[in-house]
Amino acid sequence: MNDIWRLSAADLAAHIRSRTLSAREAAQAALDRLNAVNPAINAVVDHRPEDTLAQADAVDAALAKGENPGALAGVPITIKVNIDQAGFATTNGVKLQRDLVAQTNSPVVDNLRKAGAVIVGRTNAPAFSYRWFTTNLLHGDTKNPRDPSITPGGSSGGAASAVTAGIGHIAHGTDIAGSIRYPAYACGVHGLRPSLGRIPAFNAALPERPIGPQITAVSGPIARTVGDVRLALHAMAQRDVRDPWWVPAPLEGPARRKHAAICLRPGGLETVKEVTDAVVDAGKRLERAGWSVEEVTEIPPFEEAAELQVKLWLADGYDAMLDAAEREGDPGALAVLRGHEKMARSIDLAAFSKALTRRATLVRAWGTFFETYAVIVMPPCGELPFPWQLDLKDDTSFRRVWRAQMPQIALPFIGMPGLTVSTGLVGRIPVGVQIVAGRYREDLCLLAGEAIEAGGVPVSPIDPVLA
Repeated sequence: MNDIWRLSAADLAAHIRSRTLSAREAAQAALDRLNAVNPAINAVVDHRPEDTLAQADAVDAALAKGENPGALAGVPITIKVNIDQAGFATTNGVKLQRDLVAQTNSPVVDNLRKAGAVIVGRTNAPAFSYRWFTTNLLHGDTKNPRDPSITPGGSSGGAASAVTAGIGHIAHGTDIAGSIRYPAYACGVHGLRPSLGRIPAFNAALPERPIGPQITAVSGPIARTVGDVRLALHAMAQRDVRDPWWVPAPLEGPARRKHAAICLRPGGLETVKEVTDAVVDAGKRLERAGWSVEEVTEIPPFEEAAELQVKLWLADGYDAMLDAAEREGDPGALAVLRGHEKMARSIDLAAFSKALTRRATLVRAWGTFFETYAVIVMPPCGELPFPWQLDLKDDTSFRRVWRAQMPQIALPFIGMPGLTVSTGLVGRIPVGVQIVAGRYREDLCLLAGEAIEAGGVPVSPIDPVLA
């Protein structure tokens, strides 16, 4: 079969289970694709072909013995460089960690391997995973395959770039302020930020995280079809005792009336016409699929949630983060931290406690909102994907980027799942929507996402555009 790398993960796994294709053939096709296109986009920054082929051979051997290799039987995937994978450095895009070699896998890596996935390589991230632009002093720049003049997103920019260009069928990403959803948006694919506790997390190679990242950072999948996002979620979400935040919530919740809200300017966000048009169009797609759709202008606190999320993320341990960024010397990481220095240094224990207390109020308000609506569809960002390195242009541009990203930043604070669905192109620049549901109702995000996806999405995978 030609162009195995073009298949969906679901279709490829079915071929491998039926033995019309072998896992080795799929792995070799992924490696060949990596060799062909990765030099142009620098999405994968570490890979070992012999290890990839050995994983694939193990899947084929299991099938030969009549064993079930798992739902992702032989499917090539990628892993982000900020997650432990035994034998590889957990660099998180920084020189300071280039020799920090993991001795064990993170739970999400173990879960993907148990499901039969074959890891092709490790994908790039901005230094310390701080930005929505993927570049660092260790691994270099990652390019957007659709248009190198715009960001591939961040911090899982390598993940989204890889899957868009056909390097792997599913990409692992992490998200503390949009780092799965925004790269998917920027590259014209789909990305799911699950609820807190849905996918187990732990990096033994690193110190325990502060409480802010513990309760707001998650792993999740990026893929070219919503069905593949669902398939990956089910594989990733299995129990692991190493994560005390993991929750044994069912992956499919009770049936809900298909009633969706759409909000064009959440939290008063200034939103460009191309993006509001995409939200309106998504509402029409849902209506054609049998959903009732209601436009709303008033929603529970959203701008406040974004402001509080930045405090939880960057204020706790700020001095240590700034010291590490200064030792690394990465301009982007330093811009993020220095751009929030006044806020970070204003947070004392009382203010931090107040933010955590306020979180309960906001989560309750959003939970009540989702008693009325199964999902809400909103902009993923106030703008189309940003020009490359916009946040480093000047202070006004830095503030513009952080303001436009309110829908990305707010969601982790309230702990709800969010799915970015790509819906089209403006010229060659992707556009899409974000779907949010109540806690542990990723199934509703995916249900609405498939209805929106059915109305048309950008073609992928693609050959990278070079200029």
